[in-house]
Amino acid sequence: MLASSLKANVRPTLARALGAAAETFPAYITQAPATEVSTLENGLRVASEGGHGETATVGVWIDAGSRYETAKNNGAAHFLEHMAFKGTQNRTQQQLEVEIENIGGHLNAYTSREQTVYYAKVFKQDVPQAVEILADILQNSKLDDAAIERERDVIVREAEEVDKMLDEVIFDRLHETAYQGGGLARTILGPNENVRSLTRGDLDGYIKTHYTAPRMVLAGAGAVDQNTLTDLAAKHFGGLPSAPADGLVVPQEPACFVGSDIRIKDDEVPHAHVAIAFESAGWTDPKAFPLMIMQTLIGSWDRTGVMGGNVSSKLGQVVAEQELAHSFTTFNTCYSDTGLFGVYGIADRYKLQDFVWYTMEAMVRLVHKTTDEEVDRAKTQLKASMLLQLDGSTAVCEDIGRQMLTYGRRMSPAEIFARIDAVDAATVRAAADAVINDQDHALAALGPIHELPDYNFVRRRSYWLRY
Repeated sequence: MLASSLKANVRPTLARALGAAAETFPAYITQAPATEVSTLENGLRVASEGGHGETATVGVWIDAGSRYETAKNNGAAHFLEHMAFKGTQNRTQQQLEVEIENIGGHLNAYTSREQTVYYAKVFKQDVPQAVEILADILQNSKLDDAAIERERDVIVREAEEVDKMLDEVIFDRLHETAYQGGGLARTILGPNENVRSLTRGDLDGYIKTHYTAPRMVLAGAGAVDQNTLTDLAAKHFGGLPSAPADGLVVPQEPACFVGSDIRIKDDEVPHAHVAIAFESAGWTDPKAFPLMIMQTLIGSWDRTGVMGGNVSSKLGQVVAEQELAHSFTTFNTCYSDTGLFGVYGIADRYKLQDFVWYTMEAMVRLVHKTTDEEVDRAKTQLKASMLLQLDGSTAVCEDIGRQMLTYGRRMSPAEIFARIDAVDAATVRAAADAVINDQDHALAALGPIHELPDYNFVRRRSYWLRY
């Protein structure tokens, strides 16, 4: 009932905001360059935002990540990211590296739970060469057995380094407990036993399953031309299959959130790290933009920052005044059909219970006492943050690729601003009610956490008895 009520509240307001956009938004928003989209016969989408300058970023965004692996091949997507730069049927590793250096380009890749990305930043005259290189490493990776064996140790060492980054550890453990047994519970790098045992056949099977044209987007930004990019895509990616090879199926496990916690006591760690999260919503859910406002309202704080206690975040003010934590940040992690909304903080062991109490108080406050004044301020902050994140062709290209995979299109800045403006205090309270009020949570903690309250203590503070 609440979800349909939220949709009913948002849509008329959004329609009015979109209609008024041309009159109320500045020219740099209403006259922003358009994102042009083409689709090849095999289903590959080509999307770009052209602009001035001498450089461009082009990349391939693939709807594939650790979520779409199995327990047996978990880590394959990340392993392939490494192998892509180890040589193809047409180029040795040395030839690939020299070719990129000779054009002054930058070639990189990354893997997440739902996406794998390969991109290059080059001069505008080298865009055709960059697209051809991307096509080569994605379709003709040699997957040499000797290179696979060498790369195992590299990935194991990378995992050891990740294990030293406690924020990464916390969020891996948070996913592990929140989505127990499902694809989102698996780490991106995979367990060491998988890294040691994945075969060339496992990697080749992953490519044949996931690297299909409808699951891929060729995106470009900066000094690019859509027609030229589409022609290059047809030339170099036109042979991509439209479906997995016979007998292969993309794993599609539904997300199943579990109210639970995972606690790792380690008194050798100087401070306690804790993340508390509620199941939120996917990218296309009506609550998506209200959740962004909620994230901005709770905000973040760091004792080394310049703002001190004069932040707009009420939780930040309390934490600064009472010295409850060294830092905290609010996260709003979205996936295709689910999400995690919560707070991650680093606190002294003897302040941990108070920090958790005030954190839960701040989140539940969104349900009952969110005001239009603070929502208006949060909307301005959110708009500024989104614009700052689009600084440069690489950031724009990444935004295009991500939105094409998550929304099936790219929203213009005017539409994004209109969707933000469509959110008022009542909409935020309704979204917070659906996500936080009397809902189960997931919690991950590490360090000297002997004073961390138990699950039921936190659960009972997901609602107010009187307000």
